[in-house]
Amino acid sequence: MTSPRRARGRLPSASPSPSGTAARSGRASKSSTAPSPTSPAAPATPSPGVPGPRRGDGPGGGRRGGRRTAGGHGPGGEGGRGRRKGLAIAGGSLAFVLVGGSLAAYLYYDHLNGNIKTTDTLGAGRNGFQKDQPINILIIGTDKRTGDGNAGYGDPDSPGHADTTFLFHVSKDRTNATALSIPRDLITDIPTCPTKQPDGSTKNIPAQRGVRFNTSLGQEGRDPGCTMRTVQELTGIPVDHFLMADFNAVKTLSKAVGGVPVCLDKAVNDRDSKLNLTAGEHRLDGEQALAFVRTRHSFGNESDLDRIKTQQQFLSSMIREMKSQDTLTSPKKVFALAEAATKALSVDKGMGSISQLTSLAGELKGINPKNITFTTLPVLDNPAERVKVTVVLNPSQSDPLLQMIREDVSLTAVEQKEKAAAAEAKSKQDALLQGNRAPAADVRVAVSNGGGPQGSASTTLAWLQNSKGVEKSSNLGNAPAKLDHTTLEYAPNQADQARALADMMGLPASALKAGSADAPPKTPMKLTLGADFKGAGISLTAPQQAPEGVQRVEADKAVCAK
Repeated sequence: MTSPRRARGRLPSASPSPSGTAARSGRASKSSTAPSPTSPAAPATPSPGVPGPRRGDGPGGGRRGGRRTAGGHGPGGEGGRGRRKGLAIAGGSLAFVLVGGSLAAYLYYDHLNGNIKTTDTLGAGRNGFQKDQPINILIIGTDKRTGDGNAGYGDPDSPGHADTTFLFHVSKDRTNATALSIPRDLITDIPTCPTKQPDGSTKNIPAQRGVRFNTSLGQEGRDPGCTMRTVQELTGIPVDHFLMADFNAVKTLSKAVGGVPVCLDKAVNDRDSKLNLTAGEHRLDGEQALAFVRTRHSFGNESDLDRIKTQQQFLSSMIREMKSQDTLTSPKKVFALAEAATKALSVDKGMGSISQLTSLAGELKGINPKNITFTTLPVLDNPAERVKVTVVLNPSQSDPLLQMIREDVSLTAVEQKEKAAAAEAKSKQDALLQGNRAPAADVRVAVSNGGGPQGSASTTLAWLQNSKGVEKSSNLGNAPAKLDHTTLEYAPNQADQARALADMMGLPASALKAGSADAPPKTPMKLTLGADFKGAGISLTAPQQAPEGVQRVEADKAVCAK
């Protein structure tokens, strides 16, 4: 990466360094001259939405990042010779493109930083991300009537809702991603939510039980941090950051890429959304694109769940369009995307600058669309209602699906990855679980609760003794520290007991922690129940494929709306 004392005429490199220097920079060099002879020339006429050179860009004329300005440095420097790369992250009524690699040399840092709106979520997410851990980003489309031309949409008297919400999970190895749609009409609990007030004080908004998910935003003064907390409590998946946009995002981003291809299985003339299209293929942008993702009464059984499928199909197509060579090799489209995306965004403070977004893009840009899967949190009609309006979780499908995401198991059928994962899992299972099993009467174990539901140690003890015949078991109460995952510690001479208990508890190989020295006679193994523990007799081993019947859309496949 270029040092702070870089040569005149060069712009900051977009490639994030391990130390995060680029992510902290956020502004262009204070000295600038004409591009070097080897640098690409700036376009003779700036693309729409791209600011021209600003006053004061000679020596000493730089401005601090984060301010709204009229312009920035023109393209130049060595970064212009690299390949243009990016990853589209799609969600609900928005699609946000993160532009990575050498392309950031084209970005006007001060101007684009000034476009981005930030919210202090008071600890609802993590400040940044870890390179060796999965990344979970909550993408929210709000129905608040903000933005030019949106006066006719949404509820005119409402502060907005979490109208469309995706939890975008990026795998630890950055090879695949899952976008989980959360239905807006899902009945759930909203936890107590601290929110930052205009005067700098904090207000705690009381929790609510048994309400629609979409009220986690806007209603009662809730901010996106409340939606983040609700999703984390609902799914058990930690949320790192949020991205939120209004109706304008679909309109501006679809225009920026030159329209998004869609396919209709039948002709549509929807009076509510104003979508009027013949059957077949179309390329939509602006108002038509927004009408397509808002249409509810013309597809499927006219439910919000069918509208979610249509949105997933549209966003998959938008990802393919953003990743296409037609887009990535067009400076005009890239400039337009950068301008549209930053104007459409509201983000948490942990992602509140172009440099931070570019650093995140460096982690995500290598994901192939064929390895991005859209799916919907499985639900059932609310049994408490005579007229079916809301939905509730379908545990038989939602529990294993959420466990797959928590355990970073891809929903995408990538043959090479599946074979590697299967071989690794088999090796671990063979090494830790192959061999004799001790009779239940010979198993000695002491149980403690390190993160499971209250009373888990006592209920597990009763289950082991009364249902499994493990009479030589005891209760240690609460563990000294909280654990994310259940663990079983045992000595080499207790391996047959450990295998027997693992079978009873449904423990994965990763839960078994073998010691290095044999234990004295009558020494019990130590079973510590972690946050992943749901109850005695409920297996902790993550399934390796999605439950039968779970809806999903893969981003590399074109699907016609029906």
